[in-house]
Amino acid sequence: MFEQPEIGDRGWSSFPHGADIGVEGWGPTLAIAFEQAALALTAAVTTAPIEPLFEVDVTCSAPDRELLLVEWLNAIIYEMAVRTMVFGRFQVQGSDTQLQARLWGEAVDVKRHEPACEPKGATYTALSVTQNKNGNWLARCVVDV
Repeated sequence: MFEQPEIGDRGWSSFPHGADIGVEGWGPTLAIAFEQAALALTAAVTTAPIEPLFEVDVTCSAPDRELLLVEWLNAIIYEMAVRTMVFGRFQVQGSDTQLQARLWGEAVDVKRHEPACEPKGATYTALSVTQNKNGNWLARCVVDV
């Protein structure tokens, strides 16, 4: 469970949720928390190193931060599916209701990446985007796998 990290800390984790998996990211800015949540999503798929061989640009918008997180994670899942890629580096910029991002990754190599699951979509379950007392942001939700 998310604890109160020190100011400037960043990271990600996952948490069990029935047959699905929860992902969360935190950091000193909303953009970094979203980047970290994306890394948690990637870690649910593979623990293998991912080479940043290709860049993909993504744009998302939503009426609020929580729905923007769902749109963001679903955009990554969409790009993974249609491009048969896995991403290991993310750069996000934007506001509470829209973001522009760059994803770096490579084509899935089943032998090397040994995908553990195929994410189907981010859900509204356990969905929250909050700022803690130390000023760090936490972005979390459950992903259907």
